[in-house]
Order: sequence, then C-alpha cells, then structure tokens
Amino acid sequence: MSSAAENATAGFLLWRLSMKWRVAVDRALAPPGLTHAQYALLGSLYGMARSGLRPSQRRLADHTGLEPLYVSKLARALEGAALVARTRDPDDPRAVQLTLTGHGHDVTARAITLVQGLLDQLLEPLGGQHGQRAREFTRELATLLDAPLDPPTENDEEHQP
Repeated sequence: MSSAAENATAGFLLWRLSMKWRVAVDRALAPPGLTHAQYALLGSLYGMARSGLRPSQRRLADHTGLEPLYVSKLARALEGAALVARTRDPDDPRAVQLTLTGHGHDVTARAITLVQGLLDQLLEPLGGQHGQRAREFTRELATLLDAPLDPPTENDEEHQP
C-alpha cells in the first residue's frame, strides 16, 4: 500500500484514483488528438452503435454523466473534426442524434485499444481485467454510481448531532 493510502479516507482514495486514471488516459489519447471527455463521448457512441442505437445528445449526456451543454459543445467540436455526424431526430425535431463517421469509427477503435491497455495495467493488481476481484471491484463501483449523492443543505446541517 502506498504511503498516500495509509489512513486515507475512501473519498481521498477515490479522488487520487480518478486523477491517476484521468492523467493516464489524457496522455494515451494525446497522439490521436482526443481529450478524455471526447473519448468518453466517442467510446459511448461506439458501444451504443454496436448495439444498434443512434443516441441523442441528451442520452449520451445521461450515459456519460457529462452535462448536456458540454456534450453539445463536444459534439460540435467532434463534428468539426469529422468524427461524428449530428442530425435531427425524425421523431423529435428538438433532439439531435449522433453517429460516428467512418473516420470517427477508426479513431475511436484505436483509442479504445489504447484505453483498454491502460485498464489492463490498472487492474493487474486485482488479477487482471477479467479476474474475479476486478469484476467485484466493477460491481462495487457500479453500486456507488447508483447511490444518490446530493450535497447537504444548511437545513440538513442544523439537524446533525
């Protein structure tokens, strides 16, 4: 265990792990010219397209946890880079659907390979990406993501012992 982990809270360790991951992904994605946020959008779009879905920007925002306005800005930039196409949803003229272009598909597939290599490295201490401990870790992370997390209000603090 690293010295940073001794006596650390779960919140601090989560922060450190998320920063370690973000920095590693940003460095790995620099050669193909992507940011971590762009990768999150493209990778999600890639996976959804493989399932036959043409998600709206809003659905991608919900899926990635990114703010809808930020997804809209990312989508415009990715469209400008010829990685995605933005079209109006025929069932909802207010909604914009995203699809990967051929170039976007190729860039995203390469980026996924890079990030999967990082994930292999990160999860090696847990027995590798497909090991039992890594699967348990993934379930625990999913449980935490599903837990409601609203910041306390002043009224909540008044009722604390």
